[in-house]
Amino acid sequence: MKHDTSPTARALLLLELVQSSPGVTASRLAERLGVSERAVRRYVGILREAGVPVESARGPHGGYRVGRGLRLPPLMFTTAEALGLVMAVLDGHRDAADPADPVGSALGKIMRVLPESVAGPAQAVRKVSALVPDPDAASPAPDTTAALVQACASQRRLRLGYRTGPGREERAMEVDPWAVVVRHGRWYLLCWSHTKNARRVLRVDRVTAVDVLADTHDAYTLPPGLNPAEALEAHLAEGWTYEVEVIIDAPADTVAQWIPRSLGRPEPIDGDHTRLLATTDEPDWYADQLTAIKAPFRIVKPRELREAARALGRRLLDADREP
Repeated sequence: MKHDTSPTARALLLLELVQSSPGVTASRLAERLGVSERAVRRYVGILREAGVPVESARGPHGGYRVGRGLRLPPLMFTTAEALGLVMAVLDGHRDAADPADPVGSALGKIMRVLPESVAGPAQAVRKVSALVPDPDAASPAPDTTAALVQACASQRRLRLGYRTGPGREERAMEVDPWAVVVRHGRWYLLCWSHTKNARRVLRVDRVTAVDVLADTHDAYTLPPGLNPAEALEAHLAEGWTYEVEVIIDAPADTVAQWIPRSLGRPEPIDGDHTRLLATTDEPDWYADQLTAIKAPFRIVKPRELREAARALGRRLLDADREP
């Protein structure tokens, strides 16, 4: 520790040590702070005068700990800790960004007492809306997530390091970041890839490096009226191996209530019939999703989906057989 550190700064550092190690002894605190045990007792006195209930106990199991009091002790988070806390709350609570919600209100109070260098990135991430979490979703690095969120807000072009899957070679790409979206606990970056000259959705947990490029505001591409959540849902329904076409005997707005946008695009044929267009890599899985349709329908293509639907139908009929 620096010799010119003020008594107040040492007292706050002592508080952090006591909070992280309840029951820590005066000798251990003195060693960590580089001061005498007498100085430790003096810093404890400073905290108590400030209303922080630091308790002490004698004996072999004695030491210092923060007791329960009317005042909340100072919060000392690193940037990574604050971002991790915000992301964890977002993953588990839909309304964490709403100050009127109890959890959102509590999170806001924490944000207000953090230093700006810590609160700024955390507040940017907090504005990202979360949906129902997926227990198998991978959590991205908080600092990477904050960098992407802030680049979206400032509309700055990025050079990213990105892996398309575990064990895959890292590739470099230049993108205009549009929005960070959380869907079922998975974090995605919606962006325009200048490397591919196309819209892309990237998994944030697979981003390995984020570098902000020089001023590119004039060339930055952002679609007018972009709805990030809707754009993500549409993207997830496109670009897979098998092209799907299903004719459904129901209006398009009714079909949209049965089939989420991520599974396909309902196009009205007339007032009573709808064409569902989509793509999929897994015909067996997609056939299961079609069981949500509560009206007669006909699979036009692909052949693999028709075969998967027939196999599913046979299994369902077999389940009704007498033992």
